This record gives sequence, C-alpha cells and structure tokens, in this order.
Amino acid sequence: MGTWALTRRGRRTARRASDSSALETAARCGFVARGVLYLLVGLLAMRIAFGDGEQEADRGGALAEVSAQPLGQYLLWALGAGLAGMALWRLSEALFGAVGPDGHKPGKRLLSLARFLFYGFVSYSILSFAVGTGGSGSGSSDKQSEDVTARAMALPAGQWIVGIGGLAIAVAGVWIAGRAVLRKYRKHLKTSQLRGRTRQAVDVTGVAGGIARGAVFAMLGGFAVKAAVDYEPDQAKGIDDTLRSFADTPAGPWLLALIAVGLAMFGLFSFAMARWRKM
Repeated sequence: MGTWALTRRGRRTARRASDSSALETAARCGFVARGVLYLLVGLLAMRIAFGDGEQEADRGGALAEVSAQPLGQYLLWALGAGLAGMALWRLSEALFGAVGPDGHKPGKRLLSLARFLFYGFVSYSILSFAVGTGGSGSGSSDKQSEDVTARAMALPAGQWIVGIGGLAIAVAGVWIAGRAVLRKYRKHLKTSQLRGRTRQAVDVTGVAGGIARGAVFAMLGGFAVKAAVDYEPDQAKGIDDTLRSFADTPAGPWLLALIAVGLAMFGLFSFAMARWRKM
C-alpha cells in the first residue's frame, strides 16, 4: 500500500476518533444537564409537599428557578446546549447503532430516534426560554397537556389516539420502574470502575430514581387514559399536577415527598451516568 493511501486512511481514522470523542463529550454534558433538571424538579416537588406550592414542579418551574439565580441566563444556555448534545448522541445511535451486542437492532435504533426527538424538543424549549421567546419550556405543563389532549381529541378517532398514547406512557412508566428494580442500567455502566460505597450509591440512586420516575410516567399516562375514556381533555395532567396528585392519596404529602426525593436521586444518578456510562 502506498504512502498516500496510508496517510488518507490515517486521516479517516483520526477523524472518526475525533467525532467519537466529541459525541461522547456532548452526551456526558447532556447527562449532567438532565441531572440538574431532575434535581430542580425534585426540589420544587419537595416544597409543594411541605406547603410551599407557588412554583410549578415541572420543566417550566425548573427553568424559572434557574433564571432567577446569578448568571441564570448563562446556566440556561448551558442546560440547553447540554441536552442538544444528548440529542445528537441519540441521533448517532439511531443512525449507526448503540454500544452493545444488540445496539444495531431496529428496535434499539427506533428507541434512540424517539429519544433524539424528545431531547431535541426539550433542548429547543430551554433555548427558547433563554432567549426570551418563551416557547414550550416556559409554559405550564398542565395547560400544555390539556391543549394537546383537546387538539388530539378533535381529530378523527381522537379518543382512541389519546387513550392509546396515554396507555403507552403508562406502560413506559412501569417499564422504567421495572428496569430500575432489576438494575438493567448496570450493563451501560463501567462497573469495573465502581467500587464499594460508590457502587452502592449508584445502585441506590439508580433504583430509587428509576422507580420515582416510572411512577410519575405511569400516573401521567393514567390521567391521559381517563381523559380519553371520559372525553374530558381537562382531566389530562402535566408533570406538576401529576406530582400534586400524589399528595391526594391516603399517604398524603409524605408520598409526594418520597417521589420528590426519588426524582432528586435520579438527578444524582444522571451525574453518575455522565461519569461512568459506556459510550
């Protein structure tokens, strides 16, 4: 093989390595940004549980909390950019396959594509909030859920669309919680680098955080199904109203406080993923 061919192959290899390194950095920044948002939502939910319910416990409330801090505008840009990095990483998984023996399967790629769309939307909403245009990131998640549900119900077979969508969200919540209990996240972690108390801490935050996150999704989907069955769009709830509904159970505000701690733990688990996740 000639010198020119060797040089060209070396350049291609270096470019691929550089692209991989950039995507890995983007993904890890995305996990950090996700962790910050879940920590804030958990904190806001804890305030509601103990009687301070002025701020909404959802993404809009979390962004408002960030913007009120010193250098809040710069923090918003950092969060939006971090989640944009997460979206790009998920897109690369959809296009080229994820890490692991089954990462190239169509189901895995479709899941990565769905995650790309989700994180892309969240990133866009945060950046819109940062530049002052508001957007979906600044509004009430409860009002948005009602509006989306009402528009969906106005379509042909709208009740079925909302009902099936709600059922899918509820099933996803159970799936999220179940995977957390079974510690399925371990296969994505560099477990050889986790020792003793660090490993225990990752397991505690991963299991507790996953259960709390799954419970919120399951409840959110349940409300959507109820809205479809009763044909009442205003029964659909966003994250804030869903969290508040935990306080209306026989367990009272203590269940909401438990969910709030779990969501904050998922934020900490996201930080662990930023540090030890296989890319």
